Amino acid sequence: MDVDTRVLRYFVAVAERLSFTQAAKELYVSQPVLSRQIKQLEGELGAALFERSGQGTRLTATGTELLPLARNLLKEWQETTRFVRSTAADQTNILRVGFVVAGGGTLASRARGVLAARHPQLTLQPKRFDWGGEAEALRLGLADVAYLWLPADTTGLRFRVVAREPRWVALATDHPLTARAAVSINDLRDDRLMWTRKASREWVDWWAVNPRPDGSEPKWGPENDNIDEMLEHIATGSAIGIGSESMTSYYTHPGLAWRRITDIPPLRIALAWAEGNRRAAVAAYVEAVVEMVDQSEVDRQDGGT
Repeated sequence: MDVDTRVLRYFVAVAERLSFTQAAKELYVSQPVLSRQIKQLEGELGAALFERSGQGTRLTATGTELLPLARNLLKEWQETTRFVRSTAADQTNILRVGFVVAGGGTLASRARGVLAARHPQLTLQPKRFDWGGEAEALRLGLADVAYLWLPADTTGLRFRVVAREPRWVALATDHPLTARAAVSINDLRDDRLMWTRKASREWVDWWAVNPRPDGSEPKWGPENDNIDEMLEHIATGSAIGIGSESMTSYYTHPGLAWRRITDIPPLRIALAWAEGNRRAAVAAYVEAVVEMVDQSEVDRQDGGT
């Protein structure tokens, strides 16, 4: 019997939450689809994994036994794929640098110059991922290092915060708020907000500032899978979108304008890599970025004295 690792992830999600509703929400799948996948898994195994009743959902004895095994299988498969992909990249002197949209801003381009001078034999290969996808890409070996937008699930990763950026809002050019130089999060309470199913709920809520300072939930607008879809929606006036400061220069559009949001925490950008990644190229990249960050901090302190 062959079992899709995706179905095992579904089982683990339900088992950890003991709620099909909550698991479906976290997985961004419909509850009927999730229930059908679990039923199929139970049929293939020939055993019930959950007991469902008016009092809720709980694991059967079989489900309880399967849970640690499923976790281990998922972890082992993840580590295997990461090892194979990292080995292949190492053999060709390629270092894959992951990012989402603007990634680490100018820091990434500066690091590229430093690495080219220190390790000319090394080829840096940029890898763009869907919203919030950098951490999982590292765990799966799809990237060797990545600029991680926090908050994120950092399980199995090592990281260091290397930059902070204010958050800005993208508005259609005819939006009334474009008359202001900056806005507050409360100014956006009546606007529909872009969001995505690609990222975790925690990631989506943090960018949306959900809940808002008054305890309310944002008005949700259209979904999007990538930055281009997001900007097109915003330019039509159907919604607004919140992004990082570097996005304001990396992504311009004739139909929209960016304004800084003055009263919410900034984005923290971390340089991250998998705990099990022992590539010398990874260590060299991390060293170069940390040196630049530390030097920038020294320069700021000197400039303030």
